[in-house]
Amino acid sequence: MDSSVREVRWERMFPDELESAFAACPVLYLAYGLCEPHGPHNALGLDALKAHGIACRAAREHGGIVAPPDYWHIHEQGSYAVWAQHAVGHVDRTWLTAVPPWIHFRNVCYQIRAADALGFHAAILITGHYGPNWQDLDTLVSLLQPHVGARLCSLPDFRANTPGFDGRGGDHAGKVETSLLWALDPDCVDTSRFPAADSPGPHFAMGPDARLADRRVGERMVADEVAWLGAKSRELLAQYDDLRPDHAFVTYNRVEEVWESVIQSALAEFRTMQQPGDETAPPADSVWRRNWQVRRPPV
Repeated sequence: MDSSVREVRWERMFPDELESAFAACPVLYLAYGLCEPHGPHNALGLDALKAHGIACRAAREHGGIVAPPDYWHIHEQGSYAVWAQHAVGHVDRTWLTAVPPWIHFRNVCYQIRAADALGFHAAILITGHYGPNWQDLDTLVSLLQPHVGARLCSLPDFRANTPGFDGRGGDHAGKVETSLLWALDPDCVDTSRFPAADSPGPHFAMGPDARLADRRVGERMVADEVAWLGAKSRELLAQYDDLRPDHAFVTYNRVEEVWESVIQSALAEFRTMQQPGDETAPPADSVWRRNWQVRRPPV
């Protein structure tokens, strides 16, 4: 990174830098994503690379600290497996960094605990991975907020991407996501890898309009998302100042208490926990069949 650009990445900051950044703006950004097929032209870590890159730009422009990105996310089961069967097709190796929903969401609880224990006034959770997981993240955050001092906000990055690309804020490895990654991390986009226009698909889950990607549009969309996040961070800090809440979500025991008394009973209704019917099952010999019917964790 250019030495003239202020460092905001927690893992690359020195203690005095963290203290200074916290004093100036006690907002924490938490970025989530997944390594998964994103067309032959994009690096597999697109989701988290995108969310983390946008968070870093927001923190540099508006203040805050960016936590190390979490690349372990939800896939393989339910509607995700069914989608992958059609969008990716047969592959020997998926190259997914996937964990079950209850593992991911429990980890999120502990990450929020760290934010509260450190005294952050606000935490913004951004996922670059789409599908039903972001709706479950919203649910999780709403269930946790009464127990957490830091003011919380969760969103899929497309919620901040207005007006987007031709009115669209998100897609999967199409012109929107490809343009965003191209703007944020150009080494992770290689348009020479596009398949021939007349070659049959699927092409590793590539969006049908990926060839229309434009790095300049990507830069503008990143700027729009950064502006949205800056406004949201100021809103959350104002809420904190009005409430002056206690920071009580600070021990491992407290996380487990809230998980067992509040989250676990709601988990069965999370969208990523739903079991699809047999009529949608991937073929028996498909790599996508192994975990498509998720097993609920023991209670």
